[in-house]
Amino acid sequence: MDMNYLKNEYDCIVVGAGHAGCEAAISVARLGAKVLLCTLNVDNIALMPCNPAIGGPAKSTLVREIDALGGVMGEVADATYLQMKMLNSSKGPAVRALRAQSDKRQYMDYMRNIIENNDNIYLRQACITDLIAENGTIVGAIDEFGIEYKARTVILTTGTSLSGRIFVGLKSYSAGRLGEMAAIGLSDSLKKLGINIKKLKTGTPPRVDKRTIDYSKMQLQPGDDELNFYSFKPNRPVRPQYPCYLTRTNEETHRIIRENLDKSPMYQGLIEGVGPRYCPSIEDKIVRFSQNPSHHIFIEPEGLGTYEMYIQGFSSSLPADVQVKMLHTLPGLENAHVIKPAYAVEYDYVPAVQTLHSLMSKDVKGLFFAGQINGTSGYEEAAAQGLIAGINAVNYMKNSEMLELSRSSSYIGTLIDDLVTKDIQDPYRMLTSRSEYRLLLRQDNADVRLTPIGHKIGLVDDVQFKVFEEKQQNIEKEYARLLEHKISPTEEVNSILAKYGENIERGMKAAELIKRPNLNYSIIKELDAETAELNVPRDVYEQVEILIKYEGYLKRQEIQIEQASKLDKFKIPEDIDYDKIEQISSETKDKLKKIRPKDLAQASRIGGVKPADISILMVLLERHEIAKKTLG
Repeated sequence: MDMNYLKNEYDCIVVGAGHAGCEAAISVARLGAKVLLCTLNVDNIALMPCNPAIGGPAKSTLVREIDALGGVMGEVADATYLQMKMLNSSKGPAVRALRAQSDKRQYMDYMRNIIENNDNIYLRQACITDLIAENGTIVGAIDEFGIEYKARTVILTTGTSLSGRIFVGLKSYSAGRLGEMAAIGLSDSLKKLGINIKKLKTGTPPRVDKRTIDYSKMQLQPGDDELNFYSFKPNRPVRPQYPCYLTRTNEETHRIIRENLDKSPMYQGLIEGVGPRYCPSIEDKIVRFSQNPSHHIFIEPEGLGTYEMYIQGFSSSLPADVQVKMLHTLPGLENAHVIKPAYAVEYDYVPAVQTLHSLMSKDVKGLFFAGQINGTSGYEEAAAQGLIAGINAVNYMKNSEMLELSRSSSYIGTLIDDLVTKDIQDPYRMLTSRSEYRLLLRQDNADVRLTPIGHKIGLVDDVQFKVFEEKQQNIEKEYARLLEHKISPTEEVNSILAKYGENIERGMKAAELIKRPNLNYSIIKELDAETAELNVPRDVYEQVEILIKYEGYLKRQEIQIEQASKLDKFKIPEDIDYDKIEQISSETKDKLKKIRPKDLAQASRIGGVKPADISILMVLLERHEIAKKTLG
């Protein structure tokens, strides 16, 4: 190890060791820089304080993109799963989503092992309370003991700990998570640097003892027989799978909740922060969706080394005794013993309109933000931001070009663009509907889109890149073969096709058959001995099938991206004075000054900026270019 740690001098300080902090620290370290990773509790590295699961709709795409860029979340999820399940498997590839139920403790141990085996990472249990900046540039940080640490960059990944306050009923206390202290002081330091702070709220369900559950009254939710994985690395581990269970709320559950709303801190106005719209508390569901007679509740294991079961969909901030009564109305949980109560937590965050697409502060050079501090919810969203912040912290130190992924390249690019362009009012969650290019931005092709970038950066090694290149060559080869390979209308062929409601009267190219809605590549293997003998790997033929079956849709989306990219070419000067543009309204000027978009494409996505405003700016920018060329 470098001896500069004795002087408390580092290249980068990462504050927080949740999913954002881990990705940030590991990426910085793997790119050759020295990292001080500060956490409130070294035993809680990569903790899943809420749902012990990775992935799901849209989030699985983020995990695959993290892996394609050279991040670690996918690898850790693959190594520690209790169950793997492909959601929406009967639907189109754009909405299919892999979900891993994780072993909470094994996940943490695996991540900590990666961190502790990297000589560039210096782990420290410390609460950072102050930041040191000189002339608008970060130079270090100070912990609760007054110890100073020097660094050229700082990445804040504070999760829910920043001035966190936990609520159980009308009682509250200072904490970031149950049993863990809050980070106090850092918010004041950020305010002194001119950074605006707001509050958000989130929550988590109770945990119950699995030995006190009657599973016979619940619906079994098994994992998949045919395994899929997050990481594009070969030879992923095959582990035993464990089931989850489904139960439902009922009128008695709803009655207890309605009768106790006066004990809810949210409904009594004790919580200022806005909660996550797409993951509401059970009391919020009952109020907002009063017409629904019941709600799904999933019972999920937290790990092999614990009796705790997670009650998904039952997040609450009602008093602990009321929670027990509510739980005991659910089929199978009539005698459940509560190990940990549900709670709500309110915390400080930094609205991300104050950051650049690189996730660096607009006001303080070298200061980066990632994860829930930017107003997001979810481990996957946090990890994606942590990876980008880590990469760009190194780029900043090297004075290199920042990595700013576009909306058309990735869900990560969409996520960050939404955060820095739109004034988010509630915790942001990634959804497939947030991407206008979701047909192209699928979980299955994340490697095609991002592995070359990860390799260029230096996070994807040559061995893995060679695996990627070989896969792409195999896809191209099999795609070309199917376009030319003909299948004859023999009696045997039509006998097989009849099982799927199909037949052919003339010889047809294999690709033409795959385009039919009832047919796929696996059926072609049944029909054709040559295809069967080739034994093409599943990850290859699935890509080939998608390229053939959705060819028209994919080409249409590529045209859409090409048209939208025209606005990207209109770069807006950093020193533009919007107040001097008389043709646009004061409201639009205020929005443009707040966000300071880098191009017309970003400006067009700012809420309240009208198409007419974009047209005016386009004309002015064209004139500016013409004037520069004339003067030049």
